[in-house]
Amino acid sequence: MQSATPLTTILVVEDSPQLVAFLQRMLREEGYGVREAHDGETALSSALENEPDLVILDVGLPRRNGFEVVRELRRKGVHAPTLMLTARAEVADRVHGLEAGADDYLTKPFEADELVARVRALLRRASRHSTRLYVGDLVLDPVSRRVYRGDRELVLTQREFALLEYFMKNAGLPLSRALIAEEVWRQTPVDGAETNIVDVYVAYLRKKLDTPDDAPMLQTVRGIGYVLRAAPPPED
Repeated sequence: MQSATPLTTILVVEDSPQLVAFLQRMLREEGYGVREAHDGETALSSALENEPDLVILDVGLPRRNGFEVVRELRRKGVHAPTLMLTARAEVADRVHGLEAGADDYLTKPFEADELVARVRALLRRASRHSTRLYVGDLVLDPVSRRVYRGDRELVLTQREFALLEYFMKNAGLPLSRALIAEEVWRQTPVDGAETNIVDVYVAYLRKKLDTPDDAPMLQTVRGIGYVLRAAPPPED
């Protein structure tokens, strides 16, 4: 059976539990998938096994510092954009990080809006290696975060955007409610309780995707969940 494609994923490497929790919450609200690692060795293993789309990397880590991690990632062919976080403000440290292979550098403490803007900029620069998503007359641009159906722009919330992106990356593939909840909300369903939110957001998306003149794209698969399919062209 074909496996589903995950969301745009950011690997957060930080040994402060409080900062990790803050970054997870903020990035997930922006519609990104998040993985975490708390030391340099775990970060290397995670990035090499499941290459992320972007890495947020603290410098002061146990079991290999951030400079060593980014240098080793580049040596082993992992080219995900990397934003380094550090309490060190000296120019020499910033230069060291950039020369090791980092793409950007942000000094702690930082403003959440600035970090999100830098993440978006790094993903935009890397967008030449990625493309817009197309399913029929539906177009999603992961960099500008804009969505169109035909000539009509859809105004989506962050969560609706993340859900639609996941459907479009897996167009034609039936997706269970449990899998959607896990990938988009990062929740492991317990007795189906968390999957109720999936039904709610699918209903929201359907209202925005379809007008009375559109053929429906987001379809229910009985006994499984949902599937996104290109709508047939209108009849003459």
